[in-house]
Amino acid sequence: MVRKIPGYSLLLTALWCCCGPAVVCAQNGSPVPVTVVAAQEQGIRRVLNLTGTVTAVRAAQLSAATSGLVSAVHVDAGSSVHQGQVLLELDAELAQLQLQSARAQREQAANALQDARRRLAEARVLVPQRSIAESAVRDIEAEVAIDEAVLHQAQADADYLQGVLERHQVKAPFDGVVSAKLTESGEWVVPGQAVLALVALDAVRLDFAVAEDFLADIKPGAPLTFRLNAAPERAYPGRVSTVVPVTDPQDRTFLLRVLADNPDQRLLPGMSVRASLKLDTGRHALTVPRDAILRFPDGRMVVWTVEDGEGGAVAHENPVRIGLAFDAVVEIREGLRAGATVVVAGNETLQDGQRVAPRQSAAGG
Repeated sequence: MVRKIPGYSLLLTALWCCCGPAVVCAQNGSPVPVTVVAAQEQGIRRVLNLTGTVTAVRAAQLSAATSGLVSAVHVDAGSSVHQGQVLLELDAELAQLQLQSARAQREQAANALQDARRRLAEARVLVPQRSIAESAVRDIEAEVAIDEAVLHQAQADADYLQGVLERHQVKAPFDGVVSAKLTESGEWVVPGQAVLALVALDAVRLDFAVAEDFLADIKPGAPLTFRLNAAPERAYPGRVSTVVPVTDPQDRTFLLRVLADNPDQRLLPGMSVRASLKLDTGRHALTVPRDAILRFPDGRMVVWTVEDGEGGAVAHENPVRIGLAFDAVVEIREGLRAGATVVVAGNETLQDGQRVAPRQSAAGG
């Protein structure tokens, strides 16, 4: 025999109303406010995420053009320099003495030529008077020609030694920053030996290693955005400059280069960067905002839609199959019709058939 508890029937009725089928309670309750947008068809793009390095468009290992002893280094690593600035000097004492000797020989040759020309002019005046033999005049003319050649040789020697003296200085070939100091005063250096490393910061490029599968899809001029790992809060625009089709046989990758302006010199060679490159797939499909997709632990993906019902707008659950994600939208391959009104906010606790009060999203128009 079952003993009846006073009020037991009333308790069961209350529990059934509150914990019974959610649809019944949802339909009888107040509409839930939700934010909606319309699903749209658009061109589908694939997003390729890359990791690369900042490199300088112009970088040089500077060396002296002649052998010598380093007498002074005017810069250090990190020094900013301008084009033509003297960065390093070699001991030029011997070169200066050689140049002085060459200039003296040039002056001597010039004086000899001047004297020969004077004597030739005087001889030519005496020829009509038969006061000098014609053979003597020809000898003086030959002497003048020889002295002219000697002067040209002396001038060339002086110019050469002047060039050698100038090459005892290492000058900056362009504006930039000294990235490495490779010698010190008192060291002997020879041509071809690097003494300083210089990089230009006004123009840099980004180098990325990209899987060969994407080689046919990436075209020069394609836009992308990139961020510095050292300062990820700021995004920079860029465009593909060069696609080098020579692949790395080990990694099966090819080189992708992106040119980037660097007016504030925040991009420094050696920095690591992350880039996002959007590739056009050549097809159109239905898309919804990312917030419209609900993912469940069992792998299901759902989009809630709003449709007109007898008592007003109601929500319906739509299992979907998604494709590519880009620009804060997700491609819908199955489970949704074009033009459907989808819920992007307030969809976390919805029940199928629940009454809702839709509000159009500002982003969705």
